[in-house]
Amino acid sequence: MTGFIVFTCAFLGALFGMWLRNVLPEHHLDEESKETVKVGIGLIATMTALVLGLVTASSKSSFDAVDTAVKQTAMQVLTLDRVLARYGSETKEIRTGLRHIIGIRIEKIWPQDSTKLASLDPTRAGAMLEAEGLADAIRNLKPHDDSQRALQSRALDLAEALLQTRWLMLTSSETSVPMPFLVILVFWLTIIFASFGLFASRNATVLGILFVCALSVGSAVFLVLEMDAPFYGLIRVSADPIRNAYAHLNQ
Repeated sequence: MTGFIVFTCAFLGALFGMWLRNVLPEHHLDEESKETVKVGIGLIATMTALVLGLVTASSKSSFDAVDTAVKQTAMQVLTLDRVLARYGSETKEIRTGLRHIIGIRIEKIWPQDSTKLASLDPTRAGAMLEAEGLADAIRNLKPHDDSQRALQSRALDLAEALLQTRWLMLTSSETSVPMPFLVILVFWLTIIFASFGLFASRNATVLGILFVCALSVGSAVFLVLEMDAPFYGLIRVSADPIRNAYAHLNQ
């Protein structure tokens, strides 16, 4: 929706500039006026490109960080399962509980039903209590030798790391692009396209080019906002690493 609004405002700005050209007196459109407008619009265009580039880089970096966190979580889940398996048969119920918890979280974050929204809050439906209970169960194990004590300590570290990752996913659901930024960006783009229409000829070729340009900037904002919400929309963090880890649990 935001990308569509950006496209609409930019293209309407171009049409407004074309209309304004017919209204303004001729001396407002002479070469000196045109050069002054070009300098001013060039400054705004430079600021817009710089800010949009920085936000795009920030959103991409945030998306990559979440993608890395998901892959690391898959590795930690498999490692925790193997550490518990090495501990002994006493951890069978804990490993079963781990697989149950991971299965629930996969369905919550990447639901099979595409009409459902991802649920990233780890406190809902008792999921947080189950995860904390898993850590408590590991803590309550009674190791018989140094080897089991070392495995118990390692398992506790992995369980705590998984709890921290759950909160990372929750914080990732909040957008990092503030609304005032979007409003100012739309304003700048509207001014830029209005200047394009002000000095452009009114023909189908010019209208087509301005339409494509407006569509391009709208698509750029769309991509930024898509990457800024890594668990929602069309561009989402892949669930394949965690699904593959889930398939290999308790084996």
